[in-house]
Amino acid sequence: MFIGHFAPAFLARGITEEAPKLGTLFIAAQLVDWAFFTFAIVGIEKLRIVPGMTAMNPLDLYHMPYTHSLSGTAAWALGFAIVVWLVSRNAIAATWGAIVVLSHWLLDLLAHGPDLTLAGGEEKFGMGLWNSPWIEMPLEIGITLAAFCFYIRRTKGPVVPPLILLGTMLIFQVINWFGPQPQEAGTGIYVTALLSFGILTALAFWVQSTRWHKSLVGLAVSGVRR
Repeated sequence: MFIGHFAPAFLARGITEEAPKLGTLFIAAQLVDWAFFTFAIVGIEKLRIVPGMTAMNPLDLYHMPYTHSLSGTAAWALGFAIVVWLVSRNAIAATWGAIVVLSHWLLDLLAHGPDLTLAGGEEKFGMGLWNSPWIEMPLEIGITLAAFCFYIRRTKGPVVPPLILLGTMLIFQVINWFGPQPQEAGTGIYVTALLSFGILTALAFWVQSTRWHKSLVGLAVSGVRR
């Protein structure tokens, strides 16, 4: 999963105006990967390149107990919810933020081979759709497009900014799937991943500044444009 992780962000923002703004939800969607690649830079969590590890990529994610265990992801979700609540004093916004963070583990469960844990133990889980690209690829694109269309229908504003966001997401996904595979793990891979998350999140913050939820009507819109 890459851009598919952002589908819950689009859904949450489309469902309710009380959800965090789109840029914040983009952070939530990839929060554990932000943490993972940052931890990988300093050696706290680890991956290695194993050619043929899966049909779609050679990443062996063999040590990531703090970010990609279910309990670890839940802790990140709780922490994110606390931050959202402290900033907004809105329990609904905090809850949606936590849901989007937690969705990352559930989506990874579909795509990853058995490298996810419940609490960092020896037993590992993963349905392995990375070994079935004819299923994983249309599934990831499908859920992303469906969630994006739902967000567009539930919000108002110019269509060009969200289309630029979507186009950039699709370009990044094509590069991820069909670009040159990394030959070794290292800072270059980790920084590239973080940079891609940063670009998409920046675009999401731009999009939110041009759109507002359809639940906002009349004079309320002028002061709360999204």
